[in-house]
Amino acid sequence: MTDVVKGLYEVVQDRRDHPQEGSYTCYLFEKGIDKILKKVGEECSEVIIAAKNRKNDDTAEEICDLIYHLLVMMAEQDIPLEQVEEILEARRQKIGNLKQFHESDHNT
Repeated sequence: MTDVVKGLYEVVQDRRDHPQEGSYTCYLFEKGIDKILKKVGEECSEVIIAAKNRKNDDTAEEICDLIYHLLVMMAEQDIPLEQVEEILEARRQKIGNLKQFHESDHNT
């Protein structure tokens, strides 16, 4: 992961472990997983809408919001960033079967 994402994840974890008054991240942890997942869903929808409208600046902003909320969700679920990195690295090195990809795509 980039240093920026790693740094942001460290801040998110620090807010989880050392709550600070007035912190939006702390607010999300206080409200719990349902609120966090609601925000992930909302941000995902906003990425889709911005991309559909071909508004690149808006899409980039929404992607950042989604990544942030995913990091909050990961911290709440104790999913280490390294685990995601390992999975992405394995996928990067894999040469997939296009037919299997298309079959799995139709099942979702």
